Amino acid sequence: ISGTNAHVILEQAPAAAEPARTDAAAPAPWVLSARTPEALRAQAARLLDRLTGTGFAPLDVAYSLATARASFEHRAAVAGESGKELLAALAAVAEGRGASWARAGGGAAFLF
Repeated sequence: ISGTNAHVILEQAPAAAEPARTDAAAPAPWVLSARTPEALRAQAARLLDRLTGTGFAPLDVAYSLATARASFEHRAAVAGESGKELLAALAAVAEGRGASWARAGGGAAFLF
Protein backbone atom coordinates (compact mmCIF):
# COMPACT_ATOMS: atom_id res chain seq x y z
CA ILE A 1 0.00 0.00 0.00
CA SER A 2 1.44 3.31 -0.98
CA GLY A 3 0.34 6.94 -0.87
CA THR A 4 0.69 10.11 1.12
CA ASN A 5 -1.19 10.67 4.30
CA ALA A 6 -1.71 14.37 5.08
CA HIS A 7 -3.84 16.04 7.70
CA VAL A 8 -4.75 19.73 7.84
CA ILE A 9 -6.31 21.35 10.87
CA LEU A 10 -7.77 24.82 10.29
CA GLU A 11 -8.57 27.14 13.14
CA GLN A 12 -9.66 30.76 13.36
CA ALA A 13 -6.96 33.22 14.39
CA PRO A 14 -7.22 34.54 17.94
CA ALA A 15 -9.13 37.80 18.28
CA ALA A 16 -6.99 40.92 18.52
CA ALA A 17 -7.34 42.84 21.76
CA GLU A 18 -8.80 46.32 21.39
CA PRO A 19 -6.55 49.09 22.70
CA ALA A 20 -7.69 50.72 25.92
CA ARG A 21 -9.19 54.21 25.60
CA THR A 22 -7.10 57.00 27.05
CA ASP A 23 -9.69 59.74 27.48
CA ALA A 24 -7.97 61.24 30.53
CA ALA A 25 -4.71 61.76 28.66
CA ALA A 26 -6.25 63.65 25.76
CA PRO A 27 -8.30 66.68 26.80
CA ALA A 28 -10.23 68.40 24.02
CA PRO A 29 -12.22 71.65 24.09
CA TRP A 30 -15.97 71.70 23.79
CA VAL A 31 -16.83 74.26 21.09
CA LEU A 32 -20.29 75.84 20.95
CA SER A 33 -21.60 78.10 18.20
CA ALA A 34 -24.81 80.09 17.69
CA ARG A 35 -26.21 83.02 15.71
CA THR A 36 -26.83 85.23 18.77
CA PRO A 37 -25.35 85.49 22.26
CA GLU A 38 -28.71 84.47 23.73
CA ALA A 39 -28.85 81.34 21.55
CA LEU A 40 -25.29 80.49 22.59
CA ARG A 41 -26.22 80.67 26.27
CA ALA A 42 -29.37 78.61 25.59
CA GLN A 43 -27.36 75.94 23.77
CA ALA A 44 -24.91 75.75 26.68
CA ALA A 45 -27.82 75.41 29.12
CA ARG A 46 -29.41 72.60 27.06
CA LEU A 47 -26.12 70.72 26.80
CA LEU A 48 -25.50 71.16 30.54
CA ASP A 49 -28.99 69.85 31.32
CA ARG A 50 -28.50 66.87 29.00
CA LEU A 51 -25.10 65.84 30.40
CA THR A 52 -25.64 66.45 34.12
CA GLY A 53 -25.97 63.17 35.98
CA THR A 54 -24.86 60.98 33.08
CA GLY A 55 -21.65 59.05 32.56
CA PHE A 56 -20.60 60.97 29.46
CA ALA A 57 -17.21 60.60 27.78
CA PRO A 58 -15.65 64.09 27.40
CA LEU A 59 -13.83 63.20 24.16
CA ASP A 60 -17.03 61.89 22.59
CA VAL A 61 -18.84 65.14 23.43
CA ALA A 62 -15.93 67.20 22.04
CA TYR A 63 -15.94 65.19 18.82
CA SER A 64 -19.69 65.52 18.34
CA LEU A 65 -19.65 69.26 18.99
CA ALA A 66 -16.74 69.77 16.58
CA THR A 67 -18.02 67.63 13.72
CA ALA A 68 -21.80 67.56 13.88
CA ARG A 69 -22.59 71.25 14.38
CA ALA A 70 -22.56 74.24 12.06
CA SER A 71 -20.32 77.24 12.81
CA PHE A 72 -21.97 80.59 13.42
CA GLU A 73 -20.89 84.11 14.39
CA HIS A 74 -20.96 83.69 18.17
CA ARG A 75 -18.76 81.01 19.70
CA ALA A 76 -17.64 79.75 23.06
CA ALA A 77 -15.20 77.03 24.02
CA VAL A 78 -14.84 75.33 27.38
CA ALA A 79 -11.97 73.19 28.59
CA GLY A 80 -11.28 71.22 31.71
CA GLU A 81 -9.30 68.34 33.14
CA SER A 82 -12.39 66.39 34.18
CA GLY A 83 -16.06 66.08 33.38
CA LYS A 84 -16.86 68.07 36.52
CA GLU A 85 -14.65 70.98 35.40
CA LEU A 86 -16.16 70.89 31.90
CA LEU A 87 -19.69 71.05 33.31
CA ALA A 88 -18.73 73.97 35.58
CA ALA A 89 -17.29 75.87 32.61
CA LEU A 90 -20.40 75.05 30.57
CA ALA A 91 -22.57 76.41 33.41
CA ALA A 92 -20.58 79.66 33.31
CA VAL A 93 -21.30 80.03 29.58
CA ALA A 94 -24.98 79.25 30.16
CA GLU A 95 -25.14 81.99 32.82
CA GLY A 96 -23.36 84.50 30.58
CA ARG A 97 -20.18 84.51 32.64
CA GLY A 98 -16.94 84.22 30.72
CA ALA A 99 -13.39 83.64 31.80
CA SER A 100 -11.47 86.69 32.97
CA TRP A 101 -9.14 86.33 29.99
CA ALA A 102 -11.94 85.88 27.42
CA ARG A 103 -12.45 88.53 24.79
CA ALA A 104 -15.67 89.19 22.92
CA GLY A 105 -15.69 90.28 19.30
CA GLY A 106 -12.66 91.12 17.25
CA GLY A 107 -11.10 89.47 14.24
CA ALA A 108 -9.06 86.38 13.66
CA ALA A 109 -5.65 85.93 15.22
CA PHE A 110 -2.90 83.83 13.72
CA LEU A 111 -0.13 82.37 15.88
CA PHE A 112 3.00 80.86 14.40
